[in-house]
Amino acid sequence: MSFTMHGVAVSSGIAIGHAHLVSHALLEVVHYQVPKHLIDQEIKRFEQAVEKVKQDLDVIRRHLPAGSPAELGAFVNTHLMILADKQLSEDPKRIIREEQCNAEWAIKQQMDDLVLQFEQIEDEYLRERKQDVVQVVERVIKVLLGHPSQVAVKEQESAIILVAHDLSPADAIQFKQHQFAAFITDVGGATSHTAILARSLNIPSIVALQRARDLIRDGELIIVDGNQGVVIANPDKDTLAEYKLRQEQWELEQQKLKRLKLTKAVTLDGTTIELHANIEVPEDVTQAKAAGATGVGLYRTEFLFMNRREMPDEEEQYKAYRRVAEAMKGMPVTIRTLDLGADKQINPDTVRTCANPALGLRAIRLCLSEPHIFHTQLRAILRASHYGKIKILIPMLSNLSELRQAMLLLDRAKISLRNEGIPFDEGIQVGGMIEVPAAALCAEAFAKQLDFLSIGTNDLIQYSLAIDRTDDSVSHLYNPLHPAILQLIEMTIRAGHKLGKPVSVCGEMAGDTKLTRLLLSFGLRQFSMHPSHILAVKRQILQSDLPNLANAARKILGNQDIDRIEPMLHKLNLA
Repeated sequence: MSFTMHGVAVSSGIAIGHAHLVSHALLEVVHYQVPKHLIDQEIKRFEQAVEKVKQDLDVIRRHLPAGSPAELGAFVNTHLMILADKQLSEDPKRIIREEQCNAEWAIKQQMDDLVLQFEQIEDEYLRERKQDVVQVVERVIKVLLGHPSQVAVKEQESAIILVAHDLSPADAIQFKQHQFAAFITDVGGATSHTAILARSLNIPSIVALQRARDLIRDGELIIVDGNQGVVIANPDKDTLAEYKLRQEQWELEQQKLKRLKLTKAVTLDGTTIELHANIEVPEDVTQAKAAGATGVGLYRTEFLFMNRREMPDEEEQYKAYRRVAEAMKGMPVTIRTLDLGADKQINPDTVRTCANPALGLRAIRLCLSEPHIFHTQLRAILRASHYGKIKILIPMLSNLSELRQAMLLLDRAKISLRNEGIPFDEGIQVGGMIEVPAAALCAEAFAKQLDFLSIGTNDLIQYSLAIDRTDDSVSHLYNPLHPAILQLIEMTIRAGHKLGKPVSVCGEMAGDTKLTRLLLSFGLRQFSMHPSHILAVKRQILQSDLPNLANAARKILGNQDIDRIEPMLHKLNLA
């Protein structure tokens, strides 16, 4: 019987193939008592399992398939680092001894505690890192249960689609030799490592399907529509024929888009538009340049601070930032200062509870409360600025007092480098993220003090509409076309233009081709997005004539009825 499931689309494309179900070892864990005289033996069994997983991950790292995205190695290193942490490699042994329980149960209890800590983190990207902990623990449990680390895949003529509760990057690397057509998982989000991996491999992927692993049968024919976030199991003849046609059309479109790589992003009326890339790790530069990005509009530095017990020192940060600056060969690189969430402490063993973490100590607030961490990062960024066109971006500003404090600390970092004779770009530009409604309303005041503005639409929408975009019960209300959102964005762009300061959009709206013409009509001239979206947005720009858009845009901006804006936008895109 045919049925349809809906999830979160994280990588575009259409795949048609047979399901390959990946076992979910965590569901098989049971609790049982271990006799006292066998406790040492149980601990040894646990140690052997941990060592086996370390060996497996090390083999994967050393034998990455040729042509694999560079970030895959970083993901495996992250999992090795998690496994080496005493909270997973040592604490379960204490639980085994104190509770006289089996090893599987002990490490699962420790995992549950760690996951709870991650769930307290407000920052969406960092909160998703709990899945890395779960994936590492599941590998250990598979060994303890006697499951093979490699998955034997049945030989099939058609494409194979992985169906899992969750899928770690390490697993995906092992599976890559089988050339899977798509990933679908029960859990995860748009910023999970599985999603990042899928985008980097250009494989259609849908996450957060909830019960796909339970409902889909092994070997069943399924369709994965990564454009719409839809999975169709056991499709009928007509549906299958329709999707085969859609698949062919999609693949043809992707080939056409590749021809635009070297074409400059210029509208029909001759207006030049800058298309920059959002990156998370230095290795992302490869994909950004392959897509024809003319700069890095947002380098999220949080990656350096994840999954570790100590903060990265100045030298480690400096090398990472310098690597990106040199790789971009003189093109602009905008580095956002640390944007950790409310509950991410210097010591991960201490977790601050917060009634509303979205409104808590995060981003610039955290940096100002921990000036030594901020000072270290600023020095590293400044040192790297000697090797490329680096800009500094300050996140989550809400008032000018925060900006003044941040600039004071930046001046102190500059003075310390001058005193040591260390070169840096004396004219380095500093910009601010407009992602809090208060900042958008005061955009002109911020523009007077800064060199540029960058609109973070993800948080701006969340804070303006009072909607937690990670909460399934209200996520349908998360709408970038809400009149208030459009007015805040246009107001910010207008403030920048008035004072001659560049304004970019670096949130998800920048990569949505349905919104490209609308943002252009608002006066936006710099977009920053995931590299995989650049060519599609460029095509929209090449087909846009700005004078013809102005009237329709004014009507949209003046409309207060959200239900009427969608058809008006459709008309704008046909202009």
